[in-house]
Amino acid sequence: MNLKYNFHHFLEYKKSFLETAPLLPQEGEYIMEIQILNWLQSLHTPILDKIMQLITHLGDMGIIWIILTIVMLLIPKTRKSGVIMAAALIVDVILCNVILKNLIARVRPYDVNTAVQVLVAKPKDFSFPSGHTAASFASVSALYLAGEKKMWKPALALAILIAFSRMYLYVHYPTDILGGVIFGSLSAWIGYQCSKKMFNIFQVERP
Repeated sequence: MNLKYNFHHFLEYKKSFLETAPLLPQEGEYIMEIQILNWLQSLHTPILDKIMQLITHLGDMGIIWIILTIVMLLIPKTRKSGVIMAAALIVDVILCNVILKNLIARVRPYDVNTAVQVLVAKPKDFSFPSGHTAASFASVSALYLAGEKKMWKPALALAILIAFSRMYLYVHYPTDILGGVIFGSLSAWIGYQCSKKMFNIFQVERP
């Protein structure tokens, strides 16, 4: 009990410290990435703002990928692929949202540059890796590994748009996006391997 309390207390202290710590010129981790995000602000138009908000909301809580997974599970022809996607998303939540975000505890870019106007509700969790991006690329990679040739390419296009929207809306650094791509893809591979073992146990033909 004390161990859990101390770990939670440590995370809260780390977040509080990072949020109040001054941004030093030599801290290129923030300076360079903030400059990239600031440049993206020059692309803003009222129409593009609405489009990016709509795209990013498709990735909220991984909703678009969860819906796709459920649909695939309900259709016998794509059920095995749906199992792989579900496994990938479960691994993604554990690896990215539960472990990495709290372990790395990186503050959001809008907490570093407080002058920027954020167009969406500010996320309450930490920044690295991007959860929207990780869930998107976990799903795309799962579709690819499952052999869904007609689905993974349009899914990839949507995943890229969702990832870009997170930077456009100033809620993630570029390296958060890169981390989401890497760890999301890794989650899909782990989920795929777990699914193969399950298919072998239950004597189900793999996709």
